[in-house]
Amino acid sequence: MFRKLWKTIKILAILIVILICLPHSILPKQIAGTQVRELDNYVILNDSEKRLAEYKDDTEALRLKLAQVDVINISRKKYKAKPVKLDILASRVANKMCREAAENDFMGHWNMAGEKPYHRYAFAGGYDHVAENAFGEWTTGNYSVSSSVISSMMKKGHSTFMAEKAPNDGHKKTIIEKYHNNVGIGFFINEKQFRYYEEFIDRYMEFENIPAEVNLDESFKITVKPLQREYLYYMVVYRDKPLKPMTPSQIKRIGSYPDFADEEYLQMAAWELAGYKSGDSYNIPLRFSKEGLYYIQLFLDEKEITKPSSINTKGKTPASGIVIKVGN
Repeated sequence: MFRKLWKTIKILAILIVILICLPHSILPKQIAGTQVRELDNYVILNDSEKRLAEYKDDTEALRLKLAQVDVINISRKKYKAKPVKLDILASRVANKMCREAAENDFMGHWNMAGEKPYHRYAFAGGYDHVAENAFGEWTTGNYSVSSSVISSMMKKGHSTFMAEKAPNDGHKKTIIEKYHNNVGIGFFINEKQFRYYEEFIDRYMEFENIPAEVNLDESFKITVKPLQREYLYYMVVYRDKPLKPMTPSQIKRIGSYPDFADEEYLQMAAWELAGYKSGDSYNIPLRFSKEGLYYIQLFLDEKEITKPSSINTKGKTPASGIVIKVGN
Protein backbone atom coordinates (compact mmCIF):
# COMPACT_ATOMS: atom_id res chain seq x y z
CA MET A 1 0.00 0.00 0.00
CA PHE A 2 2.74 2.43 1.00
CA ARG A 3 4.81 1.48 -2.08
CA LYS A 4 1.86 2.14 -4.41
CA LEU A 5 1.21 5.50 -2.76
CA TRP A 6 4.89 6.48 -3.00
CA LYS A 7 4.94 5.47 -6.69
CA THR A 8 1.85 7.61 -7.34
CA ILE A 9 3.44 10.59 -5.57
CA LYS A 10 6.62 10.23 -7.68
CA ILE A 11 4.58 10.11 -10.89
CA LEU A 12 2.66 13.24 -9.89
CA ALA A 13 5.91 15.00 -9.00
CA ILE A 14 7.39 14.16 -12.40
CA LEU A 15 4.25 15.42 -14.16
CA ILE A 16 4.38 18.70 -12.21
CA VAL A 17 8.04 19.19 -13.13
CA ILE A 18 7.23 18.53 -16.81
CA LEU A 19 4.31 20.99 -16.74
CA ILE A 20 6.48 23.67 -15.12
CA CYS A 21 9.37 23.18 -17.52
CA LEU A 22 7.33 22.69 -20.70
CA PRO A 23 6.62 26.38 -21.46
CA HIS A 24 10.29 27.21 -21.05
CA SER A 25 11.27 24.51 -23.51
CA ILE A 26 8.72 25.72 -26.04
CA LEU A 27 9.36 29.47 -25.68
CA PRO A 28 12.71 29.62 -27.53
CA LYS A 29 11.10 27.90 -30.50
CA GLN A 30 8.30 30.48 -30.51
CA ILE A 31 10.79 33.34 -30.39
CA ALA A 32 12.86 31.78 -33.14
CA GLY A 33 9.74 31.42 -35.26
CA THR A 34 8.89 35.12 -34.75
CA GLN A 35 12.41 36.11 -35.73
CA VAL A 36 12.23 34.01 -38.88
CA ARG A 37 8.92 35.60 -39.88
CA GLU A 38 10.33 39.09 -39.24
CA LEU A 39 13.37 38.32 -41.37
CA ASP A 40 11.15 36.92 -44.12
CA ASN A 41 9.09 40.13 -44.11
CA TYR A 42 12.21 42.25 -44.40
CA VAL A 43 13.53 40.14 -47.25
CA ILE A 44 10.31 40.95 -49.12
CA LEU A 45 10.64 44.67 -48.30
CA ASN A 46 14.29 44.58 -49.32
CA ASP A 47 13.48 42.98 -52.67
CA SER A 48 10.73 45.51 -53.39
CA GLU A 49 12.94 48.55 -52.71
CA LYS A 50 14.61 49.56 -55.98
CA ARG A 51 16.47 52.69 -54.84
CA LEU A 52 20.25 52.40 -54.27
CA ALA A 53 20.06 48.79 -55.44
CA GLU A 54 23.86 48.51 -55.54
CA TYR A 55 23.90 48.88 -51.74
CA LYS A 56 21.23 46.27 -51.09
CA ASP A 57 21.79 43.98 -48.10
CA ASP A 58 21.84 40.21 -48.45
CA THR A 59 19.77 38.05 -46.10
CA GLU A 60 22.61 37.56 -43.61
CA ALA A 61 23.22 41.31 -43.39
CA LEU A 62 19.49 41.85 -42.76
CA ARG A 63 19.61 39.27 -39.97
CA LEU A 64 22.55 41.03 -38.34
CA LYS A 65 20.84 44.40 -38.63
CA LEU A 66 17.58 43.17 -37.13
CA ALA A 67 19.57 41.84 -34.18
CA GLN A 68 21.28 45.23 -33.88
CA VAL A 69 17.89 46.97 -33.87
CA ASP A 70 17.08 44.89 -30.78
CA VAL A 71 20.27 46.23 -29.16
CA ILE A 72 19.24 49.79 -30.03
CA ASN A 73 15.75 49.26 -28.65
CA ILE A 74 17.11 47.96 -25.36
CA SER A 75 18.99 51.26 -25.03
CA ARG A 76 15.89 53.25 -25.94
CA LYS A 77 13.70 51.34 -23.48
CA LYS A 78 15.97 52.35 -20.60
CA TYR A 79 15.07 55.97 -21.37
CA LYS A 80 11.38 55.30 -21.96
CA ALA A 81 11.66 55.77 -25.73
CA LYS A 82 9.51 53.60 -27.98
CA PRO A 83 11.19 50.97 -30.18
CA VAL A 84 12.32 51.77 -33.70
CA LYS A 85 11.99 49.60 -36.80
CA LEU A 86 14.61 48.83 -39.42
CA ASP A 87 14.34 51.09 -42.48
CA ILE A 88 15.53 49.61 -45.78
CA LEU A 89 16.27 52.81 -47.72
CA ALA A 90 18.06 54.48 -44.80
CA SER A 91 20.13 51.30 -44.37
CA ARG A 92 21.27 51.50 -47.98
CA VAL A 93 22.14 55.18 -47.56
CA ALA A 94 24.20 54.16 -44.51
CA ASN A 95 25.83 51.26 -46.40
CA LYS A 96 26.93 53.66 -49.13
CA MET A 97 28.42 56.07 -46.63
CA CYS A 98 30.18 53.28 -44.72
CA ARG A 99 31.82 51.94 -47.85
CA GLU A 100 33.00 55.34 -49.03
CA ALA A 101 34.39 56.20 -45.60
CA ALA A 102 36.20 52.87 -45.20
CA GLU A 103 37.66 52.72 -48.70
CA ASN A 104 38.93 56.30 -48.44
CA ASP A 105 40.13 56.05 -44.83
CA PHE A 106 37.97 58.72 -43.17
CA MET A 107 35.13 58.89 -40.68
CA GLY A 108 32.64 61.71 -40.35
CA HIS A 109 29.22 63.07 -41.30
CA TRP A 110 30.17 64.57 -44.68
CA ASN A 111 30.92 62.47 -47.74
CA MET A 112 33.46 63.39 -50.42
CA ALA A 113 30.77 65.17 -52.45
CA GLY A 114 30.29 67.54 -49.49
CA GLU A 115 26.89 66.11 -48.60
CA LYS A 116 25.56 66.03 -45.03
CA PRO A 117 23.20 63.25 -43.81
CA TYR A 118 20.03 65.07 -44.82
CA HIS A 119 21.42 65.60 -48.34
CA ARG A 120 22.33 61.94 -48.78
CA TYR A 121 18.99 60.61 -47.55
CA ALA A 122 17.02 63.11 -49.65
CA PHE A 123 19.08 62.45 -52.79
CA ALA A 124 18.27 58.75 -52.36
CA GLY A 125 14.56 59.58 -52.39
CA GLY A 126 13.78 60.05 -48.70
CA TYR A 127 11.64 62.92 -47.38
CA ASP A 128 11.59 62.19 -43.64
CA HIS A 129 13.87 63.81 -41.09
CA VAL A 130 17.13 61.94 -40.42
CA ALA A 131 19.70 62.10 -37.59
CA GLU A 132 23.02 60.28 -37.92
CA ASN A 133 25.54 58.54 -35.66
CA ALA A 134 28.92 57.44 -37.06
CA PHE A 135 31.52 55.00 -35.71
CA GLY A 136 34.77 53.79 -37.22
CA GLU A 137 37.75 51.59 -36.39
CA TRP A 138 40.88 50.50 -38.22
CA THR A 139 43.72 48.09 -37.57
CA THR A 140 47.34 47.59 -38.57
CA GLY A 141 46.64 43.86 -38.52
CA ASN A 142 43.72 42.18 -40.26
CA TYR A 143 40.06 41.99 -39.33
CA SER A 144 38.38 38.63 -39.64
CA VAL A 145 35.46 39.33 -41.94
CA SER A 146 32.70 37.23 -40.41
CA SER A 147 29.14 37.66 -39.12
CA SER A 148 30.24 37.25 -35.51
CA VAL A 149 32.92 39.94 -35.86
CA ILE A 150 30.53 42.35 -37.61
CA SER A 151 27.88 41.81 -34.92
CA SER A 152 30.41 42.33 -32.14
CA MET A 153 31.78 45.52 -33.69
CA MET A 154 28.32 47.00 -34.32
CA LYS A 155 27.51 46.41 -30.66
CA LYS A 156 30.82 48.02 -29.70
CA GLY A 157 30.02 51.08 -31.80
CA HIS A 158 26.59 51.43 -30.23
CA SER A 159 27.98 50.90 -26.73
CA THR A 160 30.51 53.66 -27.40
CA PHE A 161 27.65 56.03 -28.21
CA MET A 162 25.68 55.04 -25.10
CA ALA A 163 28.72 55.46 -22.84
CA GLU A 164 28.94 59.18 -23.61
CA LYS A 165 28.57 61.65 -20.75
CA ALA A 166 27.04 65.13 -20.83
CA PRO A 167 27.77 67.59 -22.25
CA ASN A 168 29.55 65.51 -24.91
CA ASP A 169 26.73 63.03 -25.42
CA GLY A 170 25.32 63.95 -28.81
CA HIS A 171 25.31 60.38 -30.15
CA LYS A 172 23.55 59.08 -27.04
CA LYS A 173 20.91 61.79 -27.26
CA THR A 174 20.31 60.86 -30.89
CA ILE A 175 19.70 57.23 -29.92
CA ILE A 176 17.24 57.94 -27.11
CA GLU A 177 15.31 60.74 -28.86
CA LYS A 178 11.67 59.78 -28.32
CA TYR A 179 10.48 61.07 -31.69
CA HIS A 180 12.46 58.53 -33.75
CA ASN A 181 10.44 55.57 -35.03
CA ASN A 182 12.72 53.99 -37.67
CA VAL A 183 16.45 53.44 -38.06
CA GLY A 184 18.75 52.65 -40.94
CA ILE A 185 21.83 50.62 -40.10
CA GLY A 186 24.92 50.50 -42.28
CA PHE A 187 28.21 48.69 -41.94
CA PHE A 188 31.25 47.96 -44.07
CA ILE A 189 34.27 45.86 -43.21
CA ASN A 190 37.43 44.86 -45.00
CA GLU A 191 40.75 43.61 -43.69
CA LYS A 192 41.82 47.03 -42.37
CA GLN A 193 38.70 49.17 -41.87
CA PHE A 194 35.29 48.96 -40.19
CA ARG A 195 32.50 51.53 -40.34
CA TYR A 196 29.11 51.55 -38.63
CA TYR A 197 26.42 54.21 -39.13
CA GLU A 198 22.98 54.66 -37.54
CA GLU A 199 20.43 56.76 -39.45
CA PHE A 200 17.46 57.53 -37.19
CA ILE A 201 14.30 58.41 -39.11
CA ASP A 202 11.26 60.42 -37.97
CA ARG A 203 8.38 59.21 -40.13
CA TYR A 204 5.16 61.05 -39.35
CA MET A 205 3.93 62.27 -42.73
CA GLU A 206 3.11 61.19 -46.24
CA PHE A 207 4.64 63.25 -49.05
CA GLU A 208 3.40 63.94 -52.57
CA ASN A 209 4.51 66.16 -55.45
CA ILE A 210 7.98 66.69 -54.03
CA PRO A 211 10.26 67.72 -56.89
CA ALA A 212 13.94 66.88 -56.73
CA GLU A 213 14.77 69.96 -58.79
CA VAL A 214 12.99 73.14 -59.91
CA ASN A 215 13.97 76.16 -61.97
CA LEU A 216 14.80 79.54 -60.53
CA ASP A 217 11.61 81.53 -59.72
CA GLU A 218 9.43 78.56 -60.70
CA SER A 219 6.17 78.31 -58.72
CA PHE A 220 5.28 74.86 -57.42
CA LYS A 221 3.55 73.12 -54.52
CA ILE A 222 4.52 70.37 -52.10
CA THR A 223 1.82 68.18 -50.53
CA VAL A 224 2.19 66.69 -47.05
CA LYS A 225 -0.23 64.73 -44.89
CA PRO A 226 0.32 63.96 -41.18
CA LEU A 227 -0.07 60.23 -40.53
CA GLN A 228 -1.59 60.77 -37.09
CA ARG A 229 -4.05 63.38 -35.88
CA GLU A 230 -1.53 66.19 -35.93
CA TYR A 231 -1.21 69.56 -37.61
CA LEU A 232 1.58 71.57 -39.19
CA TYR A 233 3.08 73.83 -36.54
CA TYR A 234 5.99 75.52 -38.26
CA MET A 235 8.01 75.42 -41.45
CA VAL A 236 11.55 76.65 -41.88
CA VAL A 237 13.44 76.54 -45.18
CA TYR A 238 17.22 76.72 -45.20
CA ARG A 239 19.39 77.41 -48.23
CA ASP A 240 22.68 75.62 -48.82
CA LYS A 241 24.99 77.02 -51.44
CA PRO A 242 26.04 74.53 -54.15
CA LEU A 243 28.05 71.78 -52.48
CA LYS A 244 31.79 71.51 -52.92
CA PRO A 245 33.79 68.25 -52.94
CA MET A 246 35.73 67.48 -49.77
CA THR A 247 38.92 65.50 -49.18
CA PRO A 248 39.17 62.77 -46.53
CA SER A 249 41.52 64.98 -44.50
CA GLN A 250 38.96 67.82 -44.54
CA ILE A 251 36.18 65.49 -43.38
CA LYS A 252 38.35 64.11 -40.57
CA ARG A 253 38.84 67.58 -39.12
CA ILE A 254 35.10 68.22 -38.71
CA GLY A 255 33.11 66.77 -35.82
CA SER A 256 29.33 67.00 -35.47
CA TYR A 257 27.20 68.42 -38.26
CA PRO A 258 24.56 71.18 -38.07
CA ASP A 259 21.05 70.12 -39.00
CA PHE A 260 20.55 73.36 -40.89
CA ALA A 261 22.31 75.63 -43.38
CA ASP A 262 23.83 79.06 -42.83
CA GLU A 263 21.00 80.91 -44.55
CA GLU A 264 17.45 80.76 -43.19
CA TYR A 265 15.49 81.53 -46.35
CA LEU A 266 11.83 81.23 -45.33
CA GLN A 267 9.67 80.71 -42.24
CA MET A 268 5.96 79.98 -42.08
CA ALA A 269 3.92 79.69 -38.87
CA ALA A 270 1.01 77.37 -38.07
CA TRP A 271 -1.76 79.85 -38.90
CA GLU A 272 -0.22 80.56 -42.30
CA LEU A 273 0.17 76.84 -43.02
CA ALA A 274 -3.44 76.24 -41.93
CA GLY A 275 -4.55 78.33 -44.90
CA TYR A 276 -3.14 75.67 -47.24
CA LYS A 277 -4.94 72.79 -45.55
CA SER A 278 -7.38 70.76 -47.63
CA GLY A 279 -8.94 67.82 -45.83
CA ASP A 280 -6.06 66.07 -44.04
CA SER A 281 -3.39 67.36 -46.43
CA TYR A 282 -1.49 70.61 -46.85
CA ASN A 283 -0.68 71.96 -50.32
CA ILE A 284 2.11 74.46 -49.69
CA PRO A 285 3.09 76.86 -52.52
CA LEU A 286 6.78 77.67 -52.86
CA ARG A 287 9.07 79.65 -55.11
CA PHE A 288 12.81 80.14 -54.71
CA SER A 289 14.69 83.12 -56.12
CA LYS A 290 18.28 81.97 -55.51
CA GLU A 291 20.23 79.01 -56.75
CA GLY A 292 21.20 76.36 -54.26
CA LEU A 293 19.87 73.43 -52.22
CA TYR A 294 16.80 74.16 -50.11
CA TYR A 295 16.32 72.10 -46.95
CA ILE A 296 12.70 72.10 -45.69
CA GLN A 297 11.89 71.23 -42.09
CA LEU A 298 8.26 70.86 -41.04
CA PHE A 299 7.21 70.63 -37.40
CA LEU A 300 4.00 69.04 -36.12
CA ASP A 301 1.75 69.63 -33.10
CA GLU A 302 -1.33 67.94 -31.66
CA LYS A 303 -3.28 71.19 -31.69
CA GLU A 304 -4.32 73.12 -34.77
CA ILE A 305 -3.44 76.81 -34.59
CA THR A 306 -5.36 78.99 -37.02
CA LYS A 307 -4.76 82.44 -35.49
CA PRO A 308 -1.50 84.27 -34.73
CA SER A 309 -0.11 83.29 -31.34
CA SER A 310 3.16 82.56 -29.59
CA ILE A 311 4.94 79.48 -30.93
CA ASN A 312 8.25 77.83 -30.04
CA THR A 313 9.96 74.87 -31.72
CA LYS A 314 12.21 74.18 -28.72
CA GLY A 315 11.88 70.52 -27.79
CA LYS A 316 10.10 69.70 -31.04
CA THR A 317 11.64 67.50 -33.71
CA PRO A 318 11.28 68.17 -37.46
CA ALA A 319 9.10 65.66 -39.28
CA SER A 320 10.61 66.27 -42.70
CA GLY A 321 13.96 66.45 -44.42
CA ILE A 322 13.01 67.58 -47.91
CA VAL A 323 15.84 68.81 -50.13
CA ILE A 324 15.12 70.57 -53.44
CA LYS A 325 17.76 71.74 -55.89
CA VAL A 326 17.14 75.11 -57.52
CA GLY A 327 18.98 76.23 -60.64
CA ASN A 328 18.54 77.82 -64.06
